[in-house]
Amino acid sequence: MPIATEFNTITAMFDGVVERFQIEGRPMLMYKKDGEYRGKSYSEMKALVEKFANGLAAIGVKSYDHVALISENRPEWVVADMAILKLAAVNVSIYPSLTARQIEFILNDAEVKYVIVSNQMQLNKILKIADEIPALRRIIVLSDIKKNDLPGVLSFSSVLEMGSIFQKLYPDYLKIESSKITPDVVCALIYTSGTTGNPKGVMLTHENIVSNMKSSAICIPFSHEDTILSFLPLSHSYERTTGYYTAMACGALIAYAESIDTVPENLIEIKPTFVTTVPRLFERFYNRLMKQIGEEPVIKQKIFEWALSVGKKYFKFKKNGKLHPLNKLQYLLADYLVFKKIRARTGGRIKFFVSGGAALNPALGEIFEIMGIKILEGYGMTEASPVISVNRLDDYKWGSVGKPLPGVEVKIASDGEILVRGPNVMKGYWKNPEATAAVIDSEGWLHTGDVGNIDGEGFISITDRKKHLFVSSGGKNIAPQPIENLFLQSKMIDQIVLIGDGRMFLTALVVPNYDYLRQNPEQQIWTEKTDEELARDPGVYKYLDKEIKNIQNDLSAYERIRKFTILSRPLSVENEEMTPLLKVRRRVVEEKFKAIIDKMYEGIQ
Repeated sequence: MPIATEFNTITAMFDGVVERFQIEGRPMLMYKKDGEYRGKSYSEMKALVEKFANGLAAIGVKSYDHVALISENRPEWVVADMAILKLAAVNVSIYPSLTARQIEFILNDAEVKYVIVSNQMQLNKILKIADEIPALRRIIVLSDIKKNDLPGVLSFSSVLEMGSIFQKLYPDYLKIESSKITPDVVCALIYTSGTTGNPKGVMLTHENIVSNMKSSAICIPFSHEDTILSFLPLSHSYERTTGYYTAMACGALIAYAESIDTVPENLIEIKPTFVTTVPRLFERFYNRLMKQIGEEPVIKQKIFEWALSVGKKYFKFKKNGKLHPLNKLQYLLADYLVFKKIRARTGGRIKFFVSGGAALNPALGEIFEIMGIKILEGYGMTEASPVISVNRLDDYKWGSVGKPLPGVEVKIASDGEILVRGPNVMKGYWKNPEATAAVIDSEGWLHTGDVGNIDGEGFISITDRKKHLFVSSGGKNIAPQPIENLFLQSKMIDQIVLIGDGRMFLTALVVPNYDYLRQNPEQQIWTEKTDEELARDPGVYKYLDKEIKNIQNDLSAYERIRKFTILSRPLSVENEEMTPLLKVRRRVVEEKFKAIIDKMYEGIQ
């Protein structure tokens, strides 16, 4: 789609879409309050952004200052972000899931002067560490708090009031500050969690993000008639660039989910036409669907299996150009009887999902395609603003992350590493020229740390992270991610983490699909057991062992799991075992479960 307005900075984009769409009176954003979705119009958002920007100026925010934003997705996130940028300041966006100590490092490293938090819980984190942050001047709270007379703490509404006064006194202030906003000005400082050591601050300019927005919009058909449901954290570059900036630049309506747990309910309420998400959503959707199908009468289960079989044939023949009218007729019937009802669970209007952040199981992508739900898998990293490549609606290949965006160059180094060059590549790491030089070479190529290949048609496939490649004690190179994805195709396995770097053989930490185990008709005694009880049950271990052996039958001997341990709970963001985009933090997991892992290798000389 067509970008709705011409621009070369993010603030110019905001001003342009407001000018174009405010006369229509339709909402720019939607959010849920008191049990119902409400809208914020373009004109309302413009007024809030200008008031808040003036309010920030009134309390001392200057151009190029670093302002931290710690909040869940909500309209005020956009208000704060645009207000910061309109002052030519820098938004240091921080995940609300981080601990106080993790936040302390970022605030000090980024030399943050002002912090905007969403609520009392986030405020408490900042108050706990405030004495350790010498540059900190003021804290602003977006929601109402219990006690608002704390020194240095301001409410969102009070900053708006200050903005109204400041605007009357200095009506041209924003205009003057906006003149400092050029494409090469840094607008975002996003801290990435590295595999080792402290996180690094990625400096992204207006040009970096704008180039990515425009290229993404060419490849992904957004339009002003679309509605997006946003639930991935806006503090991450993926949702920020695709689900916020690009969607807004195309005039799409953005609605915020209440939380990741309410996404199924919010999908039905909002009826979005597209959603940016991660593979974990599809895995949960599919597992929930299969559980419900398993509880249906046998005849309905048979109809579902028949529909899937029809769908597989339909898309196989369609891709080969050998589609017969009978195949079309059968698929239409299958769609009417089965797939249409499944799509209704997404709201019934979905045109496509955009999937990123982790690898999508190709088999799962094909199943969703059969059900009439298209998934466009892409690839990116924060250092690339973030999108590097994406599959298109009319040009896609399962198992790949698509072709590079227009204007983005991709090549494979001699050791298999994926290199990227283009206007989307970051300015560098904040106060870390050594780390910058380590990933951006003298020719401007960004070394992604990912290993992959490009096929003859130009599709990129990711093998694994370069740092995740295991080297066994026998000298064998092992890429864990493709092996893990193979096991995740099983209905019995919810999560799996391979262990084996520097070891004689592979082991694994496995989280079973406990709901699936409890539904097993052959094991009625499992029905009433808790997850903890099932994890200790020898019968469950034997059941999973048989499944794992069947799956890895075609793998090389050194790629096979020799031992595994069942975990009684899933890995989670709250326990810092997964990133906010639901990718496993291998180092954290290996440290946390070290005793369990070591026990699997006991007695090995």
